[in-house]
Amino acid sequence: MDAFILLGSFILLILLGMPVAYALGLSALIGAWWIDIPLQAMMIQVAAGVNKFSLLAIPFFVLAGAIMAEGGMSRRLVAFAGVLVGFVRGGLSLVNIMASTFFGAISGSSVADTASVGSVLIPEMERKGYPRDFSTAVTVSGSVQALLTPPSHNSVLYSLAAGGTVSIASLFMAGVMPGLLLSAVMMVLCLIFAKKRNYPKGEVIPLRQALKIAGEALWGLMAMVIILGGILSGVFTATESAAIAVVWSFFVTMFIYRDYKWRDLPKLMHRTVRTISIVMILIAFAASFGYVMTLMQIPAKITTMFLTLSDNRYVILMCINVMLLLLGTVMDMAPLILILTPILMPVIVDIGVDPVHFGMIMLVNLGIGLITPPVGAVLFVGSAVGKVSIESTVKALLPFYAALFAVLMAVTYIPAISLWLPSVVL
Repeated sequence: MDAFILLGSFILLILLGMPVAYALGLSALIGAWWIDIPLQAMMIQVAAGVNKFSLLAIPFFVLAGAIMAEGGMSRRLVAFAGVLVGFVRGGLSLVNIMASTFFGAISGSSVADTASVGSVLIPEMERKGYPRDFSTAVTVSGSVQALLTPPSHNSVLYSLAAGGTVSIASLFMAGVMPGLLLSAVMMVLCLIFAKKRNYPKGEVIPLRQALKIAGEALWGLMAMVIILGGILSGVFTATESAAIAVVWSFFVTMFIYRDYKWRDLPKLMHRTVRTISIVMILIAFAASFGYVMTLMQIPAKITTMFLTLSDNRYVILMCINVMLLLLGTVMDMAPLILILTPILMPVIVDIGVDPVHFGMIMLVNLGIGLITPPVGAVLFVGSAVGKVSIESTVKALLPFYAALFAVLMAVTYIPAISLWLPSVVL
């Protein structure tokens, strides 16, 4: 009955149209009232939920990504990707995927990736003879990489939701190989389409021009080197690397590229603060929700339920995958990470799955949800940027869904894809 009161009130509030953050907070209060928890205890949990040093990584990485997205860095990364792979048949679709790889490894945001890379490449791909819906589908599916590769904001959220027992550095390293695997699978699929549909070849860029493009893009790529190099060498923590990323992106944008106007900075800061405030409210209320869940012993009950279904680790992982895929289509990624991680963590520990490995499983699952209707935020952004209907984009995405599912199965059942790199470098 306790679980019904807590989860039922949350679902009812969501169905009534209340924002997820406030639905979490209000349902937590209802649950606390039901089991007779003092209001003061709930307020302490709300405050404690955002009183964590590691959380500073989120606003800093969001700000760094915003500066990079609007400061001309995405355009230069697209040009650099064109130098590397733009000359083959279907080269622009490969450029799209590779540009997402580069930009995602700097911004850590799928939405920023889709908006930045898509605004540059979707019109260009259409001009070169690619269907606009296909161009949009490539952009949207390729941006899922940003959720996996460092500096992923969602890895920070997962670490927080896991109670700080999983290090952010381990999650950052664990995301590199799955991200590269996703990029490789997407590129192979694009090459198959290019040959089948006879998409155009790009031109080989002259050496002198290629070196100039590479030199300009190097400033942006250095952000990735600084972030990962600093963390791996122990010079600074993952949280401190976020602040350094802001300083570096600001320096490159305002003093090297100089495409961005100083008078536009206050507007950029305002948009970033609005985004961060929503995330922080969500984290605060999710902490109180998780506190009530723990008191009601909901995670333990769900663990028992999964273990009664089967004692086979692979069967349980498949059940969890199906659940995450379904939930990812109807709710945004951040609240699902904050809600489900405390519930599922006892399950995966009991069946012997490494929490770092499970973090990658969860991110791939919920990343697919972000590009799937009816509540796919990245899908909506991509369709808006590409000026294509949701229906057309989803239809063009069907083969990409299959490729993403194949990547999900590989990440789920081959732990070494996620765990090999952290074991080597950390």
